[in-house]
Amino acid sequence: MKLIRYGELNREKTGVMLDDVAYDTSAFGEDYNERFFETDGLARLQAFLNENEGRLERIPESSRLGSPIARPSKIVCIGLNYADHAKETNAQIPSEPVIFMKSTTALVGPFDDIMVPRDSVKTDWEVELAFVIGKKASYVEEAEAMDYVAGYCLHNDVSEREFQLERNGTWDKGKGCDTFAPMGPFLATKDEIADVNNLRLWLKVNDLIMQDGNTSNFIFRIPHLVSYVSRFMTLLPGDVISTGTPAGVGLGFDPPVYLKPDDVVELGIESLGMSRQKVKAYVKDRLS
Repeated sequence: MKLIRYGELNREKTGVMLDDVAYDTSAFGEDYNERFFETDGLARLQAFLNENEGRLERIPESSRLGSPIARPSKIVCIGLNYADHAKETNAQIPSEPVIFMKSTTALVGPFDDIMVPRDSVKTDWEVELAFVIGKKASYVEEAEAMDYVAGYCLHNDVSEREFQLERNGTWDKGKGCDTFAPMGPFLATKDEIADVNNLRLWLKVNDLIMQDGNTSNFIFRIPHLVSYVSRFMTLLPGDVISTGTPAGVGLGFDPPVYLKPDDVVELGIESLGMSRQKVKAYVKDRLS
């Protein structure tokens, strides 16, 4: 299945993609949130689709897409998970996964604007494969880790490098600004992806290819990440783990290149669709 959410920001309705056509599933009566995943929602949704085959309403093509999952309890990110990205940023290849958090208030839809934060001059891009946790996970064994994964989606881990690297403390300051987590267009369940360890991912800025990588170059693969992260925190159904970015971020250029208002970022992952964000200057209460 491919799950979508659509409509006005913070008032999204649910839907699915079937043969590249979007259909409304509001009659199912649930959002794609923590309760949905923890109560075997994917199986129940499939049963609903089977019962209503041929009767679902199409979603207008002009509809705004939101994040394919409702706001999770947390967005966990893995830093420096591609050797080429570590090299371009002059960072040492990690011996264990680097973990940081991204604010859930950063979550937006795949075609929503990126808002440059107030006083920012180093807003950057990062195409990433994200996966969603399907059931509560704590101290998970690596051999069983994939049983805890519900599916995968495209994520732009937008980052403010001055806030992240030059303002003391952890990376979180540069990761959680409003609009810094465009997610989607859809959540693909595991059966939709033949080999998650061999997916091309790419990103363009103003039609110029900046990133072009493959998940075959992960330093730490998804089963290890689930097991590792679950040692340090309980992962709840609907939580997102983003798996890191390949080389080609703005920070890695000499001199660095950063986003500015009116830039256009396009990104995609094989089998997980593409997204597009226009960069806008900071405006107070843009998302209210």
